[in-house]
Amino acid sequence: MSFLSSLSGYAKQVTENPETMKKVEEIGDQLIDTHLGNSTREVNSTAAPSEQWRHQQYHNAQSNKKALFIGINYTNTEAELRGCIQDVANLSRFVREKCGFPENNMRKLTDDGKGYALPTRANILANMKWLVKDAKAGDSLFLHYSGHGSQEQDQNGDEADGWDETICPLDYDTAGMISDDDMHAILCAPLPSGVKLTAIFDCCHSGSALDLPFTYTIDGNLQIHQQDNRLVAAKHLLRAGLDFLRGDSEGAKRGWADAMSAFSAPPAPTSGPVADSHIKDKTTAGDVVLFSGCQDTQTSADAVIDGTATGAMSYAFIAAFEEHSMDITYQDLLKALRGFMLSKYSQIPQLSAGRELKMNIKFSL
Repeated sequence: MSFLSSLSGYAKQVTENPETMKKVEEIGDQLIDTHLGNSTREVNSTAAPSEQWRHQQYHNAQSNKKALFIGINYTNTEAELRGCIQDVANLSRFVREKCGFPENNMRKLTDDGKGYALPTRANILANMKWLVKDAKAGDSLFLHYSGHGSQEQDQNGDEADGWDETICPLDYDTAGMISDDDMHAILCAPLPSGVKLTAIFDCCHSGSALDLPFTYTIDGNLQIHQQDNRLVAAKHLLRAGLDFLRGDSEGAKRGWADAMSAFSAPPAPTSGPVADSHIKDKTTAGDVVLFSGCQDTQTSADAVIDGTATGAMSYAFIAAFEEHSMDITYQDLLKALRGFMLSKYSQIPQLSAGRELKMNIKFSL
């Protein structure tokens, strides 16, 4: 029997035994970790903040809960996406059933004609203002955006990298995009102390979509861990090989593409996204937290998971609670989101805040 025949026979035995495939994957991960080290390293790491969340001091049974969901598929355009409206359905159900947000205080802007209004630029800005209107200490606000994100040149010097992050309304080609400066001015700057705003942005270039000055690591420190692109690429290659053995040629192609993307990606930034001269201006009185699907320099996946079109970040957010229940801290939630993405995609979810908040407390909305 030739070597190739023996190898073919062994590969068939492996693929027909799921437990063997799982073991091969575990051994591969161990070898990669052993030879390439940890996936991240600290760069000038600072101690975790100890500032308390003011919202907890005021929240009671009379406190208000409001939520705004924006999902844009850009149907029948060159920019068409598939999973954004489904993301809105999934996240709105999650905050209603798991977090007690009342249906009559939730608005959905989708481009299927079934929401509160179409997600045009004017409607998005008007409903962002509705979300924060009359907010008082103890209130909890939630914002979810799933659609296209982009960048444009910074005009006022508040960006460390010289680029403003933007979201793309349904009519962005005629009405224009909405910048992180606009969203910070409407959603973050006016909030009084004691109000909590939690936002999820599932779009490209979303790392600093709300211009929040403090970005966190998975251990709660105020410093991004610099990603080791060699390790990320190696793990994507391992999974591409396993998908190929399973007969999943599309999965193998995606894994190979993700590996090449990770290998050629620039190092993660080693400081916050807001220019030092503007940190004071961008610091918020309210407890503002943003979970974003990727770094400012990255794209976010419009994926098909379990047979359903969905944004990878939106799916991962809900999946994290299904795995860990609601008893999870903010920093552990970030860790879970990054773990999910590392196994399938090259994007790196981010956690940022408007104040130097401690993140080793239980997540809540």
